[in-house]
Amino acid sequence: MLIRRPPDIPPSEITPRSVYLCRRELLTGAAGLAALAALPNSLARAAPAAFPKSPFSTDETATRRKDATSYNNFYEFGTDKADPAAKAGALTTHPWSVTIDGLVAKPQTLALEDIVASVTLEERIYRLRCVEGWSMVIPWIGFALADLLKRAEPLGSARFVAFETLVRPEEMPGQRGLFQPLPWPYREGLRLDEAMHPLTILATGLYGESQLPSQNGAPLRLVVPWKYGFKSIKSIVRISLVEAQPETTWQALAADEYGFYSNVNPEVDHPRWSQATERRIGEGSGLFAKRRPTLKFNGYGDQVAELYAGMDLRANY
Repeated sequence: MLIRRPPDIPPSEITPRSVYLCRRELLTGAAGLAALAALPNSLARAAPAAFPKSPFSTDETATRRKDATSYNNFYEFGTDKADPAAKAGALTTHPWSVTIDGLVAKPQTLALEDIVASVTLEERIYRLRCVEGWSMVIPWIGFALADLLKRAEPLGSARFVAFETLVRPEEMPGQRGLFQPLPWPYREGLRLDEAMHPLTILATGLYGESQLPSQNGAPLRLVVPWKYGFKSIKSIVRISLVEAQPETTWQALAADEYGFYSNVNPEVDHPRWSQATERRIGEGSGLFAKRRPTLKFNGYGDQVAELYAGMDLRANY
C-alpha cells in the first residue's frame, strides 16, 4: 500500500532527527511510560512526557484544550455536550484491560500498562469531524492499532474488527435509568484493512499528556481521522476479529442516517442536514460561527481513498 504524506504538512513540520533523538533522551523508556499509564489522570498531567510527532500530523492550529475537553459526545455520561466533563470524573480507569479475541491465533486479555509498554507512543495531530457538522484539531498521543492487532495474529478468515466499550452503569449515569439514549454496550466496527491502516490509532492521551481525560474516552479510544467522530469508540474493553460485518450501535438505531463506513463526505448529506460545510470549534458560535468547506475523507483522501476504489460512496455511506 502506498502511503503518502498529507499535503498540508510542510517539511518544517516533520521532526528533525536531532530533535527526535533529543526527545527520546527525555523519555524514561517503556517502563516509564507504563508507570505513567498507571497514574491517575490528575497525576499524569503533572508528569508530562515528550513524544515524537508523527509525519502524518496536520499543521493546522490545534483546538484549545479547554474546548476539546469540555465539548464532547459521550452518551454513557449524558446527551448534553457538557455532561461528560461534569460527570466522567467518577469513571475508574485503573486497573484496565482489553480483550482481543475472535478470529485470531493468539486470543488474549492484556493490561493497559502492558499494552503501552509494548508500543511506541507518538503525537498525532488529527482533524476530528463530527457527523453533527462541527470539527476540531486534536493532538492525540497514541499508537497504530495495527501494532496491537498483529500481536494477536489475525487469521486469514478475519475481514472485520468489532469494538466494544465499557458497561458500568454505577459510574456511567447515561447507562442507567428507564429511558436509555442508546443500547449498551456501545459497539463499533471497521473493515480489517481500515483497522490496519497506518492512520488508524488507539489514543491513550492528548495535548502532550500521557493519559486521556475521562470525558475524551479514557483510558483507550479509537481514532480514525477520515471518518465521522462517532466511529472512534471510547473506553474500549474488547476488540474482536470477525468474518461478517459487525452491527454497530448507530447503524442499528438509524441505518438510513449512520452507515457502517461513515466516511466524511461533503457530497453525501445527512438526511437532516448538509455535510458540505462545518463549524470549527473555537471559531465563533451561534449566528457568528464561521463555516468552512468539508474536506472529502476529512482531508485524508491521499492516504485512504484507495481503500474504497470502485465503491459507490453514496450507497456505502
